[in-house]
Amino acid sequence: MASDTDPRTGSGPSQSAFLKACRRQPVPHTPVWFMRQAGRSLPEYLRVREGVPMLEACARPELIVEITLQPLRRYAVDAAIFFSDIVVPLKAIGVDLDIKPGVGPVVADPIRDRAGVAALRRLTPDDVPYVTEAVGALVGELGDTPLIGFAGGPFTLASYLIEGGPSKNHDHTKAMMYGEPGLWADLMGRLADITIDYLKVQVEAGAGAIQLFDSWVGAVGPDDYRESVLPHTRRIFEAIEPLGVPRIHFGVGTGELLGLMGEAGADVVGVDWRVPLDEAVRRVDPGKALQGNLDPAILFAPWEVVERRARDVLNRGRTAEGHIFNLGHGVLPTTDPDQLARLADLVHEVSAR
Repeated sequence: MASDTDPRTGSGPSQSAFLKACRRQPVPHTPVWFMRQAGRSLPEYLRVREGVPMLEACARPELIVEITLQPLRRYAVDAAIFFSDIVVPLKAIGVDLDIKPGVGPVVADPIRDRAGVAALRRLTPDDVPYVTEAVGALVGELGDTPLIGFAGGPFTLASYLIEGGPSKNHDHTKAMMYGEPGLWADLMGRLADITIDYLKVQVEAGAGAIQLFDSWVGAVGPDDYRESVLPHTRRIFEAIEPLGVPRIHFGVGTGELLGLMGEAGADVVGVDWRVPLDEAVRRVDPGKALQGNLDPAILFAPWEVVERRARDVLNRGRTAEGHIFNLGHGVLPTTDPDQLARLADLVHEVSAR
């Protein structure tokens, strides 16, 4: 496991509660950050994004820096999350795709044959110079606050490429996984390579932790996950391990996969809102911290409900070897930022040692 002294997190021993919790070390309070805290619900985000398509925003270093920093001006969060999207590396290597408002990533020519898979090449730092520039600038701005870099997990990226966009049932994706296992393995292997390359760019530029978002892998059953997904995910985490930064693994609807996700090699397993944290502790082997897991929709309830539920998450999180407070998925677009600000303060107040 990484040393607590890391040049990426400031000079000398890091005092970051977030990094300490990731490494299952004692913390002064439970650290908190929110998935999708950069953007979506903030009016200042909507202003700077006005008229700027998502993928263009993800390629402009000055916008990346501004949007990443915006939530830290409002919330007492313990980490920043790099503003980007999981399809950015695919776009960077030449995949014809766009992010359509209200829809999500849309791929012009879905990949469903060997020729399509063979066209996917490795990513180099020269493909994403804006990432290197933005991460470097952010590390200078953030000081001792860690920056979380991220990438999409191989199953989720494969689903977008095969389906051509978001999918409820992942029909074509599963058809390839079940019916053409050799082609599936080739695709997943190439996506794992691209993900490794992309995460290395972020860490080498200064990111202090990484999170792998395999958002839709909960569509896969445990046996299929073990055979068709786990080897590729494990290879990603093994490749990042020598870089010495904490690694977080998260998916949605993954209650039946939590143990297997722990086996994939991350230091922290993210838990969505469907599984209580004390139950997640029983499902994940020892030696892992947990992250989560307040239902994002609870933030629309009166504050007394939010407070009660947040205290419950904190109480259950105390059973874990390390706990990072987060939502069970991303901040919803119409969330009141003031609720998030109060929530971050509450987490620190209630959990202060």
